[in-house]
Amino acid sequence: MNTHLCFHIFFIPFYLILLPVSGQCQNDQRSILIQLKKTLHFDSTVSTKLVSWKPNDVDDCCKWEGVTCSPSGQIIGLDLSNETISSGIDDSSVLFSLKNLERVNLAANSFKFIQIPSRFGSLASLSYLNLSNSGFTGQIPGELSQLNRLEVLDLSSYISLLIHPLKLENPNLDTLVRNLTRLKCLYLDNVNISSQKSDWCQSLSSYLLDLEVLSLSNCQLSGPLDDSLEKLRSLSVINLALNNLSATVPDFFANFKNLTVMKLGSCNLIGTFPEKVLQLQSLQILDLSANRNLSGSLPNFPVNGSLRSLVLSHTSFSGEIPESIGNLKNLSTIDLMGSKFNGKIPESVEKLTQLVSLDLSLNNFIGQIPTFQKCKNLTNVKLSRNGLSEFQDRLSNLRTLDLSFNNLSIITSDDISLVSNLPKFSSLKLASCELHKFPNLRNQTRLQYLDLSNNVIEGNIPTWIWEVGNGSLSYMNLSHNRLTGLQEHYNFHNLNVLDLHSNHLSGEIPVPPQSATIIDYSNNLFNSSLPESIGRNLSRAYFFSFSNSLLTGVIPETICNASYLKVLDLSNNRLNGSIPKCLIESGSIRLGVLNLGNNSLSGQIKGTFPRNCQLNTLDLHGNGIKGKIPESLVNCTMLEVLNLGKNNINDTYPWFLGNDTNLRVLVLRSNNLHGSVRCSQDQHNNWSKLQILDIACNNLSGAISEDCFLQWGAMMIDEDGDPPKHKHLSFKVLQFDDIYYQDTVTVTAKGLEMELTKILTLFTSIDISSNRFSGEIPSTIGRLKALYVLNVSRNEFTGSIPPSIGNLTQLESLDMSRNNLAGEIPYALINLNFLSVFNLSYNQLRGRIPTGKQFQTFENDSYLGNMGLCGFPLIRKCSSSNTSNTPETKYAAEVRESKNGYDWQFILTGAGYGAGAAVVLGTLMLSKTWRHLWHSYTNELVKLICLALKIRYAPYGLFEEDEDVDEKETLDGDESSNESELESEVDQSKGRYCVFCTKLDIYRKQAIHDPNCTCFDQTKPLSRFSSICSSEADSPFTRL
Repeated sequence: MNTHLCFHIFFIPFYLILLPVSGQCQNDQRSILIQLKKTLHFDSTVSTKLVSWKPNDVDDCCKWEGVTCSPSGQIIGLDLSNETISSGIDDSSVLFSLKNLERVNLAANSFKFIQIPSRFGSLASLSYLNLSNSGFTGQIPGELSQLNRLEVLDLSSYISLLIHPLKLENPNLDTLVRNLTRLKCLYLDNVNISSQKSDWCQSLSSYLLDLEVLSLSNCQLSGPLDDSLEKLRSLSVINLALNNLSATVPDFFANFKNLTVMKLGSCNLIGTFPEKVLQLQSLQILDLSANRNLSGSLPNFPVNGSLRSLVLSHTSFSGEIPESIGNLKNLSTIDLMGSKFNGKIPESVEKLTQLVSLDLSLNNFIGQIPTFQKCKNLTNVKLSRNGLSEFQDRLSNLRTLDLSFNNLSIITSDDISLVSNLPKFSSLKLASCELHKFPNLRNQTRLQYLDLSNNVIEGNIPTWIWEVGNGSLSYMNLSHNRLTGLQEHYNFHNLNVLDLHSNHLSGEIPVPPQSATIIDYSNNLFNSSLPESIGRNLSRAYFFSFSNSLLTGVIPETICNASYLKVLDLSNNRLNGSIPKCLIESGSIRLGVLNLGNNSLSGQIKGTFPRNCQLNTLDLHGNGIKGKIPESLVNCTMLEVLNLGKNNINDTYPWFLGNDTNLRVLVLRSNNLHGSVRCSQDQHNNWSKLQILDIACNNLSGAISEDCFLQWGAMMIDEDGDPPKHKHLSFKVLQFDDIYYQDTVTVTAKGLEMELTKILTLFTSIDISSNRFSGEIPSTIGRLKALYVLNVSRNEFTGSIPPSIGNLTQLESLDMSRNNLAGEIPYALINLNFLSVFNLSYNQLRGRIPTGKQFQTFENDSYLGNMGLCGFPLIRKCSSSNTSNTPETKYAAEVRESKNGYDWQFILTGAGYGAGAAVVLGTLMLSKTWRHLWHSYTNELVKLICLALKIRYAPYGLFEEDEDVDEKETLDGDESSNESELESEVDQSKGRYCVFCTKLDIYRKQAIHDPNCTCFDQTKPLSRFSSICSSEADSPFTRL
């Protein structure tokens, strides 16, 4: 346990001054101590103080460990910290018979969630009370406010006890400190003070004017940082981290001349941080990390500044690092990770001789990396994801080095003299450094963490690489290379993480080590079956991915022996046979993700999902599964993603799954579902979180109830008018780790079948196309204002188009084609400003097509087969009977009217535009040079527009030639389609989009698109507008 500053303030002077004149322990005091020891429960094998208290010993009890006496023999100090005490301290304890106690330290014990005894308030002489990290819980007793001599109060804990926290409610913070006017140090970290709301600043500044240390991290405080805090000029330590202050940092902190420590990490700070605080001569530690909305820049630092630790990671600080950073001779830690700094790393950092750790990763630094020759203590260097271009390692003490994802090209050497002079790394990350072969790391006897991913290393993995670290290597990432196999007689030793995904590995499957917790073999070419004994080697694994690796054969039943497995992904392979029953009955108790999609599995889903089912994602799509949807799925109450699409399931609509209120994605397309769709009337029995519903290509029939749409709350705008928050669907593999499995689902939108690898919780889609639904489309569909995609095509709907669809202002794709819809197109639909795909073809619509906004962009195909429609873009003109009563006609008539019968402003404006057009056109007709310039200019302009929209562009006169070329390329592609299992058919004219390719996201807790992710061509359209129902249709990434 770290010793607090105030411990030094009060204990050291006491020992130096009072110990020499400490008196003989009085008998009554000795008796109390002996009785106290008998009532305390502690581990005598760990204790160092209580075990020295020997009742039969004639020694002076003032000399016992942890005991301090006054000159008169009264016990005034008791230090029983770190004594493993678990009980024996309550209001009846003899401890409170020691009335002269001035200092009490019970820190770092384990009192098993009991309340702080109120009788501490009876120790009127107390000046120091430390109960930190001792397992106390509940309300802090109000009696502590009676300790008006108290100078140090420490009730903090290192971790937040979410279930049993200490709290200040009644009394609150204001009541507690009202009488503690002598207080100099206040530590209440992880105490719940939320009841104090935002006036906590006034409480502190009103009563604690001598406060020197204020530590209130993770106390659920709210902002702002009130100006009254300016009264606390004696503050030397301010720790308010992990509170949602949502405030700016006041300038007056720059006037705190004694300030040595400021910790405001994860406070949701906003605005610009005052530069003058950074220039404080006394400041030693500054931590502003994890405040994304806090901006600022580094100032010119004063000569001989005291700063030892500068942590600005994950903020919006920007600009360059000034050369004056070399003035900070005591600086040992610089952490600017994930900010917005740019420019070159100044050479003056080489003057920082005390520097131990440097983390500049995830910024925009460029240029050469300094040599750090004078930084003899530097052991930790992280510079990943910048634009750095050169590095010369001359540091013998370096232990951690991360140069991943820069503009570096590292050339490896087998020169023995160079290899032997390399530092002894414990962690080495060289991802995306254009390595062409394995660096010689044979002398790395301490290496624990090795990342050589995203390089161009070819050939077999050498056997010596597994011997690196002399058995200490626990992490190995060789993914995204061009590796083809493993040299024989390899030995994985004690690896915890083995990542070989996205290579060209083939042949025999390497048996993972039994120590491994994460194994990723996905995206390879093994073309073999899983070993029968695979389960025995997954005894400690919680993540196992073997997707997209040409696996054949059956799923071994021993896979169920992996008793800790949280994620099992065997998707996109050629596995056959049935799903092992044990995966359903026992596997689902521990599994969070079971993905067996896109294989050749058959038979029924056997077994019963248990009541304690833990499944978060179940993906069995693209197989040959028959039978019914198991009703026992209702036991999987944590299920968010259920994908059973493209199978041979013969069942009715699974209304019973309405009990699963956590379900977000339901895909049942391309099965043999039949009957009507039932929606429960029970408001507690619905899919309030459902955001993607795909039941297309079945045989469902009947009318759709209005209540169904009213139950899908995730597709509606919330009370504040905002759609659901911007997050991704994912499964957190371990509760206290940053490893996420990203859910994937294929949806049909805008005429394309696309795979969403990171599903945003704000993406919403309904596809009920290609069924036999009838009746009118319920008007309640207009409540789903967060909907992005709606496809009700190829059904038997009748009636008119509900005008309420005009309320779906987020809608980007609307397909209502091939129904029996009648009446006019509601004029309200022009409010759909984001609509890019619109299809009403083959209905019985009539009247004038609305014009304006997005409707001007739609072509004839959107309205084919509606003989009663007229107006743009159709050739069929509208008669007066079609237009007389339309809103837009009325609006046009109003515009043409003017008070005098003529609108002269309109006439003069038209004449001006006509004269200008005549000048331009005349010049182009009479001058060949101007015609060429005009043609060149418009060509370039259209190219830029098409590039921005990701649309292929060919100038006039080249279309015919391109079509011939495309036809030839298509024929060539057909001839060579069998050459590689990894090639997929694409339409180059559809633009490109990026996905996050690996489903194992170790480095980023927040799901974001990787700027270095692989880009794919858009998949070919399934039809002009409507999806084609085929169980054999491949996913766009089936063979990637």
